[in-house]
Amino acid sequence: MEQQLDVLVDRVVAELQKKLAEMGKQTPVQAEPALVMQESEDLIDTAEAEPERTAHVPHPKWEAGLQELLESTPARIGVWRTGVRPLTRTMLQLRRDHAAAVDAVYGEVDQALLDEFSLFTVETQYDNTENYLKRPDMGRILNEEGVRLLQERCQMRPQVQIVVSDGLSASAIDANLRDVLPSLLDSLQSYGLSCGTPFFVKGGRVASMDHIGELLEPEVLVLLIGERPGLVTAHSMSAYMCYRPRKGIVESERTVISNIHAKGTSPIEAGAHIGTILSKMLEQKASGVKLVL
Repeated sequence: MEQQLDVLVDRVVAELQKKLAEMGKQTPVQAEPALVMQESEDLIDTAEAEPERTAHVPHPKWEAGLQELLESTPARIGVWRTGVRPLTRTMLQLRRDHAAAVDAVYGEVDQALLDEFSLFTVETQYDNTENYLKRPDMGRILNEEGVRLLQERCQMRPQVQIVVSDGLSASAIDANLRDVLPSLLDSLQSYGLSCGTPFFVKGGRVASMDHIGELLEPEVLVLLIGERPGLVTAHSMSAYMCYRPRKGIVESERTVISNIHAKGTSPIEAGAHIGTILSKMLEQKASGVKLVL
């Protein structure tokens, strides 16, 4: 999807260039013709391939160092400007990424994906997205129907309990679950660990795992949840793990793997590593700062 949007950005820029040429390069920035021409030249890329990530800073004092810095981070550096504003491509990409972040928060996980892994859905007391954002506490407790469903459909006192939640990014679940969950299940099997009944929590916060722990009493629980989206990616997932989660535990008792996405922690490797960590939790009967990895 990101590459398709990059192609769209390229096409918009190409169309702007075409209009600029038809107008005889007459633009509102009459005082900066050189900068307008520079932007025009910088923005013409092919739409067939993702453009190489290079700095647009003209004549940098240390070009190799700037390129090395650019390759070390996905942050927006070396984007340069035209006049007092960023380049058109930079602005379009910024607006694209902001829209993706908004969609991640307000979107919903694909039901076909949940059906693929036979994940039934329970909800917290969040009520709606606006309330979810304003009242984090309501995303930590399952509603009455959710409690009933867990009691009816879930295995009690499992060795490992897997929970999936949209959190702040439904897009993260759509993008990563197909890689993370099978890898995690394979890892658990390789360690000889048994798994309870996986399910999906809609409108969940991290601490919802504490309420679930009270209800199902697993030895260890892992919550795969969408992270707060940013302008680098809207597809980042985290895995929060806890030994015998209960209400009232502190955050230092949780273990987490964050930034699980295609350009961060590999989803397949993350799933395998989660299984390794869970096995160590069971061996040491600990999690968080007490766990020795």
